[in-house]
Amino acid sequence: MAGRKRSIRFKIFAILLVPVTALLVTWGFAANLTIERGQQLLRIQKVYDNIVIPVDEAIEELQSERFVSVSYLAWRTSALHTDLQAQRRKTDATAAQLLRLSAQARDEAPPALWDRVQDLIGQMNRLDVLRGQVDGQRLTRLDAIEEYSAVIETAHQVYDRLMISPDIDLIEQTNALILIARSSEIVSQESALVLGAQAAGRMTQDEREAFSSMVGKRRLLYQLGTSRLDAGLLKQYGTLNASATYTSFVALEDDVIARVRPGRPLPPEALAWPTTAQALTRQLTETTNAASDATAARAVPLAKDVLWDIGVVGALGLAAVLATVFVSLRFARTVTGELSTLHQAAADLAERRLPDLVRRLRRGEDVDVATETPPVIRGGDTVEIENVGRAFTSVQHTAIEAAVGQAELRKGVNKVFLNLARRSQSLLQRQLTMLDGLEKEISDPDLLERLFGVDHLTTRMRRHAEGLIILSGAAPGRGWRNPVRLFDVARAAAEEVEDYLRVDVDVPHGFSLVGNTVTDVIHLLAELIENATVFSPPQTRVQVRGEMVARGFAIEVEDRGLGIPPEELAHLNARLADPPEFDLADSDRLGLFVVGLLARRHNIRVSLRTSPYGGTSAVLLLPQEIVVENETREPVVERITQPEGAPPVLALTPPIGGGAASNLPRRVRQASLAPQLREEQSDLYSSFQAGWQRGQEDV
Repeated sequence: MAGRKRSIRFKIFAILLVPVTALLVTWGFAANLTIERGQQLLRIQKVYDNIVIPVDEAIEELQSERFVSVSYLAWRTSALHTDLQAQRRKTDATAAQLLRLSAQARDEAPPALWDRVQDLIGQMNRLDVLRGQVDGQRLTRLDAIEEYSAVIETAHQVYDRLMISPDIDLIEQTNALILIARSSEIVSQESALVLGAQAAGRMTQDEREAFSSMVGKRRLLYQLGTSRLDAGLLKQYGTLNASATYTSFVALEDDVIARVRPGRPLPPEALAWPTTAQALTRQLTETTNAASDATAARAVPLAKDVLWDIGVVGALGLAAVLATVFVSLRFARTVTGELSTLHQAAADLAERRLPDLVRRLRRGEDVDVATETPPVIRGGDTVEIENVGRAFTSVQHTAIEAAVGQAELRKGVNKVFLNLARRSQSLLQRQLTMLDGLEKEISDPDLLERLFGVDHLTTRMRRHAEGLIILSGAAPGRGWRNPVRLFDVARAAAEEVEDYLRVDVDVPHGFSLVGNTVTDVIHLLAELIENATVFSPPQTRVQVRGEMVARGFAIEVEDRGLGIPPEELAHLNARLADPPEFDLADSDRLGLFVVGLLARRHNIRVSLRTSPYGGTSAVLLLPQEIVVENETREPVVERITQPEGAPPVLALTPPIGGGAASNLPRRVRQASLAPQLREEQSDLYSSFQAGWQRGQEDV
């Protein structure tokens, strides 16, 4: 039988009852906890002598080795290599001294501080790898600066773990001095970078960017550090800030940023860097050391006062606190466990179950809402938490039910799209067949020309019907088995556009597209060509060019319109690269969505960019696996021989469903006309295909 449920109010009262009763003695327990901190204040001098000072010396030697290493990478002389070996011996000596002295303060050092000291010693003992890279000239100057700076950063992290005092003011002043010390380290980094560039005679683009970043970081750290100092310590830095050395250094930083150009000789102002930087480093070190000594001196009397005050009441509240801990933990564990269950259930629904369910719905799987919404909490001990669990169970049921409903709605819409599109496609195919028969029977040139216009309009309508089929997730019925020349594919795409006479096709004849991708590529190209004709002045031409590139075959559709703003261009490219889920409210982007789906189906990359003529260029990169090189013999594509002077007509329209009729002519205009009628209509042919003839002549 489950225990009696209690309200949160009751449990909170039970948790707080004992602590309130023991309130008068609880402060004694807190004071007892501060005894150890007070003793640490008295032992801080030993930590300072055996850890802080050796670490500071190690930082100085590492900075010197970094400087000489960068100089050697720039000059590569034997004399500098000799100096570098001498400096490395000094660095190794400081590492050995740090190892020896820090062991004497092992018991006094806080664990976090001791761990950082061991990290620093380990990194200094592994400097041989970095030194070998410097000797072998396998590092750039900037890489060497970054590698040595990483070791020095570990040394500065030792200071971050230094516990000077529990007093907030002393902690604040110590942290401020640590920030200033870090800014001084960046001065050393800047010096190594600039002097290395002086040795090389120029500064690279990466070095200039790194220097600019160093300047910003140094000034930020220095400003943050000095802004936290109290009046006594700030006065010393105020004197430094007003000095000519500091102002000259800041001005020199600005000059290097403003006047240094990557790959060009350094400006004359940079020659003053060594003198100015050394003077600033010396004054900054002296000021920081004086401020550190003053801060450390404040901790000793404070520690004695703390020990005197807390020693009297060390253990008065121990019994009450133990009782408080027992009661608090017992009830808090129950409440925390139930709340954690709620949290885990919510996180699991949001991060795993609901996304997985949506993916399953998109794949067309059936989902049982009741199975997917188990109760979050069963038999909880707290009334309010159990009620929250029931509410959350209801919420997840509603959310999953809504997701299922949305998927069913989308599935129904797709079926409507597919049904309507298939019907329209069937009717349009019948209409094309009827038009084909009429074209063979009619001999009136004017009527035949208008009939050709209806024929072309029907072809465009068929493409829009195929667009609905693509949106529904199905594939169009048209298809080829054998490869089709890319030139013919581009022409077929242009013929499905209203202003096809404005389109010039310049695609080499030596490459073909595999049959199962022809329909989709024609549709994709037609959408892009139509956009190019619609959004460009009617007197301009649209260029369709193609060539074989390293990663496939590239086709470019270029118009000379007004172009697209950069923000909109970036947005469109993102949608083409990763088409989002189709939104019924976003019907003005229907063609763009169809292009993205077709491109993703065949791993085709489509991108838009600004044309040199001010318009827009759409570039398609067909992958190598769908492009084949033509054989020397004539490809199997039927052409109809026209009267002398008229361009050939390409039969490139397969029947719906593909099959054994692939690559066979489906409909050829005027193919059945008598020879004398063809001669009468030669001018009509020339006018109708003038655009194609100009494209053929350009090839």
